[in-house]
Amino acid sequence: MCTPWGAKFLTQKGVFCRGMTHSLHLSRGIALVVAAMVLLAGNAAPAQRIAFVIATGPTGGTYFPVGEAIASIVSHPPGVYRCETPGVCGPPGLIASVRTSPGAVANVLAVNAHTVDAALAQSDVVADAVAGRGAFRSTGAQKHVRVIANLFPEEVHLLARMASHVRTPADLRGKRVSVGPDASGTIVTAAAVLAAFHVGHIRANKEPSDSAAEKLAKGELDAMFFVGGAPVPMVRELLLSGKAVLVPIGGAGRERLLKQDRALSAAVVPAGLYPKTGKLETVGVHAMFIANDAVPDIAVYALTKSLFNPANRAMLAGSHRSAQSIRLDTAASNLPAPLHPGAARFYKEDGKLPKPAASSGKT
Repeated sequence: MCTPWGAKFLTQKGVFCRGMTHSLHLSRGIALVVAAMVLLAGNAAPAQRIAFVIATGPTGGTYFPVGEAIASIVSHPPGVYRCETPGVCGPPGLIASVRTSPGAVANVLAVNAHTVDAALAQSDVVADAVAGRGAFRSTGAQKHVRVIANLFPEEVHLLARMASHVRTPADLRGKRVSVGPDASGTIVTAAAVLAAFHVGHIRANKEPSDSAAEKLAKGELDAMFFVGGAPVPMVRELLLSGKAVLVPIGGAGRERLLKQDRALSAAVVPAGLYPKTGKLETVGVHAMFIANDAVPDIAVYALTKSLFNPANRAMLAGSHRSAQSIRLDTAASNLPAPLHPGAARFYKEDGKLPKPAASSGKT
């Protein structure tokens, strides 16, 4: 039986399912990608189809549509016309697919444990993961997480029920507030916001975001947090219904927040991006494309090259407004975890690998 994260490696010997106890299958499966590339170089058709699983997020968020676009770009099944042009698709034989998930914390844990090959995750969550702090204090440092690319900025959305009288995060005290599931990135960022605005007691709800949105619309919640690249479809629907408003995260509370959490940055949601909403101050993080360090360098090099191939720009940018911010110039900058060597090779060849900061120490 495959685990809930299971992905099947189709080989001449049968079907293998990768789960929590099947990390060896990952190495063997990805090794077949390398073998397929060798065969192709020798003008032989690749004989294998290798599953490559990318964990995303809830379907109503940003990660899912962007992840679908990435999977379509890097997949290289036999006989696809677009893949005949070198560098347009990923490694020969690679069949990428996406999986929904509770969010960034679950994604990082899954990548580190070899139960998925890659994932999208918030920069602040990845930073906590490699340091073994915050949500990862009990599990320890996630040592097998590597970054493929810094993708796009994500905004922190705070939605409040129209009649809740919530005008700032400080007004959440004592309210019914969805902070996201325990395995999400939203709960990590929401906790930082509440602490900076000195909000003590709330009646916390930790249901998935889709369920929380339904409860907010029904008046069963007063507010909810969600982190995602604007515009988030779920947020747009709530605002269109007239059942909720976006609450700014600004003022002195935001200043404290940015000083306390260096992984966050000041952000603004432009006027008109959401219905009935003007320019809105908030804070943000960045979405990272991460992978396990066991994925061979040659495979990551090929899929990174395809991701930034100009021929794929329209497909990527058309997936979501946030994906329009995915740029080669910023892909290797401001990373919260080590860069995967395969991605580093591509950025170096393209002249986009940042130079190491000069040491200020005396010799």
